[in-house]
Amino acid sequence: MRILVTGGAGFIGSALVRHLIANSDHEVLNFDKLTYAGTLTSLATVSSSPRYRFKQGDICDERAVAAAIEDFQPDVITHLAAESHVDRSIDGPGAFVQTNIVGTYTLLAKALDYWRQLNEVRQKAFRFHHISTDEVFGSLGETGYFTETTPYDPRSPYSASKASSDHLVSAWGHTFGLPVLVTNCSNNYGPYHFPEKLIPLMIVKALAGEPLPVYGAGSNVRDWLFVGDHVRALQCVFEKGTPGQTYNVGGNSERRNIDVVHAVCEILDRLERRADGKSYSEQIVHVADRPGHDQRYAIDATKIENELKWKPVETFESGIEKTVDWYLNNRQWWAEILERTEAAKRRGLSG
Repeated sequence: MRILVTGGAGFIGSALVRHLIANSDHEVLNFDKLTYAGTLTSLATVSSSPRYRFKQGDICDERAVAAAIEDFQPDVITHLAAESHVDRSIDGPGAFVQTNIVGTYTLLAKALDYWRQLNEVRQKAFRFHHISTDEVFGSLGETGYFTETTPYDPRSPYSASKASSDHLVSAWGHTFGLPVLVTNCSNNYGPYHFPEKLIPLMIVKALAGEPLPVYGAGSNVRDWLFVGDHVRALQCVFEKGTPGQTYNVGGNSERRNIDVVHAVCEILDRLERRADGKSYSEQIVHVADRPGHDQRYAIDATKIENELKWKPVETFESGIEKTVDWYLNNRQWWAEILERTEAAKRRGLSG
């Protein structure tokens, strides 16, 4: 098939592109604006493949979107392009409304135009796959899990914008008959993760000898999903999922933020000791919590496991070991990012 990936130079998007080129016969078009978090070096291993091509463009640009779709003639559109950092959404929510809501509308409108002119066979086979987050469901207490029928209750500008885009995709399916799919995933981590997010941020700050800032007591709980497991799930969904359905994708790996940071420190202590022999955990500092910080997320992935026979391969322990090892062995990749951005700056302290 021909797969158009929006946001294919981002963390999850680039992992999906690399996975599809390495493990399928699909052709892939990467459509990406190349914002601060878009990194083409994440695609160096597949850039020479005859089944891969790149087109720079903005999902809010109707002409660019229409031209890319018309030229590539996709069988599947997997929509990952998004502003995705909660802290940044607190400091500057306007970009999240524009990209995540207006951009998704623009993409849906042009995808519908394209889908309507396909023949009947190609119409039935076409899929518009929207990749979203578990943050749209709000915050859990100490027990319970998010399911596909959990009511939406977004708490941050980021999650509100993603909830809006989810609803738009669902509406285009119900109203216009566009064959849509939605996946809501838990916190991703792994190689090529932009170093403003928790795990890579802790790695690069630890190695630089800088304080490791943890919000509040670090008691907030997240379900951690290795990105390689996630992209396998995405392929399962757009190849075998039922149009109109939502699938939750989780890693079965709930951890408190403070425990995640300690796990990173423990691996670094083994693989690259500090010069003074002390543990990197001594660099941990607790900082003021961010506004509206959800206490706990946890995914029930029973539906995708039962219906599409997908389940995560990596445990948190195996995944975090691979991740830290990758950052230690690929310093040039993240060092170049730190040189041109403020990726290692902690945000989200507004209010």
